[in-house]
Parts: sequence; C-alpha cells; structure tokens
Amino acid sequence: MTTPQGTPPQDPWGSDVPQTQAGVSEGIAAERSRAPRADTDPSDVRPADARSADARRPADGDPAADEAVLGVGTYDRILEPRSERRLPLGEGTWHQLARAYVRVQLISQGAVFVLVLAAAVVVQALTGFSWLWIPAGVILLVTAIGLVITPRQARSFGYQLRRDDLVFRRGILWQRVVAVPYGRMQLVDITHGPLDRGFGIAQLKLVTAAASTGVTIPGLTQEAAERLRDTLVAVAETRRTGL
Repeated sequence: MTTPQGTPPQDPWGSDVPQTQAGVSEGIAAERSRAPRADTDPSDVRPADARSADARRPADGDPAADEAVLGVGTYDRILEPRSERRLPLGEGTWHQLARAYVRVQLISQGAVFVLVLAAAVVVQALTGFSWLWIPAGVILLVTAIGLVITPRQARSFGYQLRRDDLVFRRGILWQRVVAVPYGRMQLVDITHGPLDRGFGIAQLKLVTAAASTGVTIPGLTQEAAERLRDTLVAVAETRRTGL
C-alpha cells in the first residue's frame, strides 16, 4: 500500500505505526506514575487526597504553626513605660495576652464594685451606721483604680520563647522580667474559671525548683495555652538537666 510522501502509514486499527519519541516518553511516564514506587511504604494505602491533607496539616512543634496559634486574638505590640530607663524588650518575637482577658477583668472588677456598693447602701439603710463607708470607700477606690488601669496594664504583659528559656515580662510602674530555663521546668499547669471558659481564655503556670522563678501567664486563649504547654513540655524533655 502506498501513501503520499511524508505521511506515515496507518495501521488498520487507526493508530500510527511509527510512534514519536515524545509519545514513547509520555507512555513510560504514565506507566511509572501508575506503578508503585520501591521506596513507598506498602502500608500507606490511603487515598491521595488523605495523604495531601496530611501534608498540609502542620506538624507538632512547627515554629510557624506555633506563631500562628499564639498570635490569634492578641494585641499587636507591648506598651512600654515612657521612661528612658525602662527595661528594654530586646530582640525576638514577643507574644501578648488575648484581648478577651481585659473584658474578663473588667467584668470581674465591675461586679466587685457593684456588690460592695450595694452592700454598703443596704447595711447603712438597715443599721444607720455611716462609718461603714470608710472600708467600703477604700475597696471601691481600689477597684475603680483597677478598672481604669487594667486595659493599660494588660498590654504590658508579654512572653518570648528563646532558644534555651522562656522570658516573661509585666508591669508599668514596677516592672518584672523573668527568664525560666526550659530544663528547670517541673510542671506546666493550665487553669481557668467559669468566666474564663465563657470567653475562651486560660491561665498557664510554670513551676520550677525555685519558687521565685515561677511564672504565671494569664489571659491566654485556650488554643494558645494548650499549644504552649505541649511545646514547653516537649522542649523541657530535651533540655532536662537532671537537677
């Protein structure tokens, strides 16, 4: 059978007889993609979409995942005292408390203020003793000052995860900066009350051999407290000094 010059002969089944090099390469690549790899774990028989989902899921202890969780719902920066002799922040990333912590504190202190005021009014109405306003006035004054400074004070809290220790700072007039070595941590405790649970926050406490170096970080989100606890426990195990 003759064919026009330059036209490849056709077989009866409708396919070209002389396959091009590109077609051969594509066929080999397709076969290799369908065949199981020698270095593939035979037990991993999950669908491709499940394996891709696992690849997208952040691994435990991933610094990027930790940064994302610890920064959700918090303030953007720490407010420092205006004095030039303040304790410097230094280098590194500082994490702050959750914004819901301020709301919880304002509700708690506001409830104390209302209860003390109502109790003083009722007692005076029943007994006629006006001297009760002296202790009640002191409590009301302290509570009112707390209501005013709580939003500013909450933004002075901050903690930083460094290579060998956790640094915690707090305070406006009386500043405190504590560095807790990972290898000295003996207990990491998470607590929260009914009001904290309602706003999704918790308190994380670090206990060490020396009571003076213990740190309590209030106002963390529930997810941040759990992630920070797991991270600190994992790092403490690797840095354990045996003391």
